[in-house]
Amino acid sequence: MVTAVVIPILCLYFFWITRKEMKLNDSKWIASAEVAKEAVLTGEIISINKEKQRFYYHRFILLYELSIQTETKLIKAKKIVPIRNNTEMATFSIGDVVRIYGSWVGNHFHFNEYQQVHIDKK
Repeated sequence: MVTAVVIPILCLYFFWITRKEMKLNDSKWIASAEVAKEAVLTGEIISINKEKQRFYYHRFILLYELSIQTETKLIKAKKIVPIRNNTEMATFSIGDVVRIYGSWVGNHFHFNEYQQVHIDKK
């Protein structure tokens, strides 16, 4: 008699905990792409690394790592995109000059918005 009451209560409790954890991780997954626009960098893309990573169970992120040569030094920049059904893939090409907006996190520059800059070569 006790097991007929305790087992369903335990199942509902673990279901509730799992659901709460999934909602928390879904909000973290979506927030992973949000970056404060505190700084601006402009430079030429030297190398590109694109990698798909697991974020949480069935949630994935697309990580772009760019090496950008500015006027003064070489900078590593990262762009994180949560992969959804309607996700647009960014198109970066080596040699493009880009202006990126983001913030510094450690030694890497995290960004989520960028523009291609057209420079007149004389």
